[in-house]
Amino acid sequence: MKTAETLEQATALAADIEAQLNRVLIGQPEVTRQVLIALITGGHVLIEGVPGLGKTLLARSLARVLKLDFQRIQFTPDLMPTDVTGHAIYDAGNATFHIRKGPAFTNLLLADEINRAPAKTQAALLEVMQERQITIEGESFSLAPPFVVLATQNPLDQEGTYPLPEAELDRFLFKILIGYPEQEDEARMLRMVLDGTLADSLDDAGLSAVTDSAGVLSLSRWAEQVLLDDAILDYLLRLARATRDHPALVQGASPRASIALARAAKSYALLDGRDFVIPDDIKAVAPPVLRHRLRLGVDAELEGQTVETVLTHLLEQVEAPRQ
Repeated sequence: MKTAETLEQATALAADIEAQLNRVLIGQPEVTRQVLIALITGGHVLIEGVPGLGKTLLARSLARVLKLDFQRIQFTPDLMPTDVTGHAIYDAGNATFHIRKGPAFTNLLLADEINRAPAKTQAALLEVMQERQITIEGESFSLAPPFVVLATQNPLDQEGTYPLPEAELDRFLFKILIGYPEQEDEARMLRMVLDGTLADSLDDAGLSAVTDSAGVLSLSRWAEQVLLDDAILDYLLRLARATRDHPALVQGASPRASIALARAAKSYALLDGRDFVIPDDIKAVAPPVLRHRLRLGVDAELEGQTVETVLTHLLEQVEAPRQ
């Protein structure tokens, strides 16, 4: 399996992964790129969109292309926390307890329709998302890297959904909005499905493993070495702090958001073949990093403002350093 020994190899490997994903998720290149950035950064992803847009297909394809252990949990109102993390079982014959590990013990965890389960079950992911470990009956188990939660959720105005608590939202590196494909892309998708080019089976679709966990970790190491100079860091911090002072927002970006901006921008630069961050990298990753961490005030909502419009305004208002 491929690993990256140089910056050029890292960029080429990431491009190969991206190309494989775009073969099955038609017309969503921005979504596949953002998911790949999150994976390289080592962050979790929340994908929001109506059913039928390929969210689950993307997760399954990512696991196949990267040869990662993969588990899927369908979140429902009756799902229990132990159904996610695992539990202790009493062995009457030996008069002892043994641990049955849950599906969260994996590399890539798909939490499908996460907002259909109540907060108690959603919170079962808090420890593993932040600390990469799971505690069962007082015993902690570390997860082997890489570990990424890819959660999907339906829009909150749909019936039978529960908002994610803010503490959990803040643990997601990105919130990605996936929309309908353009008509040309949808027509191409339909033709590929009808002529058998795009099959339901990933085997039939011709997806093959490009790398494995070692290759993913090598990409992460190269991303960490990307230079973020003081002028770019100052711009990033001014942008984050501007969200805390904006009159339309009652909750701005946390320090965790600033760290996420820096790390994601480094991965974005790596995908573009650079060993340094430019202001456009910050602007590219700011919406998925910040949109789920900001909260509008009631007056702003009544005026018709949205988090997206506020972010657009801030990116135009906060002056970027000259390149």
